[in-house]
Amino acid sequence: MNLQTANRPLDRRQFLATTTAGLVMTSAGGTADLPQSPQRDLTRKIRAGVLGLAYSHAAEKCRLLRESADYQLLGAWAETATLADEYRAKGVSILTQAEVLERAEVILVESEVSQHASLARKVLDAGRHLHLEKPPALNPGEMETLIRLADERNCLLQVGYMWRHHPGLIHAFNLIQQGALGEVFLIRISIDNQLDATRRTEWAKFPGGVLFELGSHVIDVVVRLLGRPDRVTPFLRTSSSSKADKLADTTVAILEFPRTTVVITSTAQRHNANENRSFEFCGTRGNALLQPIEPPQLSIDLAAPMIDLPKGRSTVALPRFQRYLGEFNELAHSIRSGNPLAVSLATEHIVQETLLRCVGVL
Repeated sequence: MNLQTANRPLDRRQFLATTTAGLVMTSAGGTADLPQSPQRDLTRKIRAGVLGLAYSHAAEKCRLLRESADYQLLGAWAETATLADEYRAKGVSILTQAEVLERAEVILVESEVSQHASLARKVLDAGRHLHLEKPPALNPGEMETLIRLADERNCLLQVGYMWRHHPGLIHAFNLIQQGALGEVFLIRISIDNQLDATRRTEWAKFPGGVLFELGSHVIDVVVRLLGRPDRVTPFLRTSSSSKADKLADTTVAILEFPRTTVVITSTAQRHNANENRSFEFCGTRGNALLQPIEPPQLSIDLAAPMIDLPKGRSTVALPRFQRYLGEFNELAHSIRSGNPLAVSLATEHIVQETLLRCVGVL
């Protein structure tokens, strides 16, 4: 293994084994076949509820829960009457916070970012399992409280980073583990969007702006692969001509590890942003490029034949990727079996710590 393992919260073998479950997804709206255990009751659906519907991922997650063979969506608490009417029209029952906390076994927090930690604390105080939309907290203290409560209440805490079961990343990590790329000395990541002007003021409230809200997805990937960085250097700029909202809309973070440098760029002003999102892994024997990330397209360029790969450029056939399904499948399996999630509380802590370092809070 050429990548360093110091300070790694999750060993790479375990990481690859657990996340590979995300590759056995069925068609949209379906669920994966999960390993069975004596404790699993295949006939009982897991009672799920939602606190908050303002986040952009809420609608798709509610749809998947309603169509799932693993979950029964009891209902959701909506922050406003407008959201309540919108989700009623989609067939989601609207409940009070107290009803969600009392009736559900697992609760999703899908509120605005500023409410993530406070609503998550209510869930854990009630002794319920938690799927928490990212970023989970605005400061170190909030995250430490959530981790402590999850540990004390023996509750699952899953942060909703949507590429933890991404087939292209899993394949790239396998190549790295097998030595196909040689020693990986540089990873370049681009994670952009073209943020609507009406949302700039909202994102400007966050430390680090676009890097905090959107870049957190890729910071999660880096930490799970490489662990805690030795040094983090952020560059946070407001490049918009108006600059009235002071949103950090053009950002860079450089993460340094003993033998690997990671460069993350994240902007809120990128034309055709989704097509240009990418992960590039540069090694002494070859490169791997995942672009776009969704739908996943992975290409390999090797200096010499390796494993079953030819010299030069080749394209990897990847299965269809559906956001959130892998996380929901894993969560259901852990609830039923009593097994821990692949990403430990210790790792969640390091991801959040590194995110805050990248946006200049730590």
